[in-house]
Amino acid sequence: MLKIVVCVKAVPDPKEAGSIRIDTSTKTLTRSDIPLVLNPLDKYALEAALRLKEQRETHITVLSMGPPAAARIVKECLSLGADRGVLLSDRAFAGADAYATAYTLAQGIEKIGACDVVFCGMASSDGSTEWVGPELATFLKAPVVTMVQELVECGEEWWKVRASLENGHRLVRVKLPAVFTVTRELNTPRTLSFSGIIKARKKEISQWGIGELGASEESVGLKGSPTVVSDMTTQESKREVEIITGAREEKAELLIQKLVDAGVM
Repeated sequence: MLKIVVCVKAVPDPKEAGSIRIDTSTKTLTRSDIPLVLNPLDKYALEAALRLKEQRETHITVLSMGPPAAARIVKECLSLGADRGVLLSDRAFAGADAYATAYTLAQGIEKIGACDVVFCGMASSDGSTEWVGPELATFLKAPVVTMVQELVECGEEWWKVRASLENGHRLVRVKLPAVFTVTRELNTPRTLSFSGIIKARKKEISQWGIGELGASEESVGLKGSPTVVSDMTTQESKREVEIITGAREEKAELLIQKLVDAGVM
């Protein structure tokens, strides 16, 4: 049986991005009042696992780190077809940078048990560092291929994948177990179905804190994050606006002249 772990993240709803604030004392984002949604790129990672499950015997565990409210996002993944859900949730995990996040996820995967493949979205919509996947692979002592666009061959021990490069791509043959971060080119994620939602009611979500992982508080969350934000400033963007009046032909002629004067045309 192929054992897959899909790492997903509950991120602030992009529609409410204007409501996100920064805690000036910790210099981290304050998102407790913002509705959470499944990170868009993680949908492609989950879809990759679900398609493999349709082809061969596969067990999919969805792993997430976040506040208790993130359990709803894990449940959504179970409704889409994942077999098991695990949420790493503890106040000690709060404020984690990419390094501490990867460490905590690695601890969770080790507790889950041996797996063949770890799928992650290439980046999260709120952080976009693209570091968690590679750092996770380092903690797991596993090979990693980033920016995967296509699963070319998926054998029992070796996979061949096509991954994005600037102005091209690369073909990589990698021995399992391995970590893969995926792009939007990989597939088209499915949508929720009523039958999937019904089936997910019987699936339980395990919630583990720092005690269950056996990690020290100094290695997780804000305390375990080597990233230091030394200073923050507010950037204001101001633009001058000019309303052009007159008949349609006059406005068009005046607009063209202004674009010429500005060097745009």
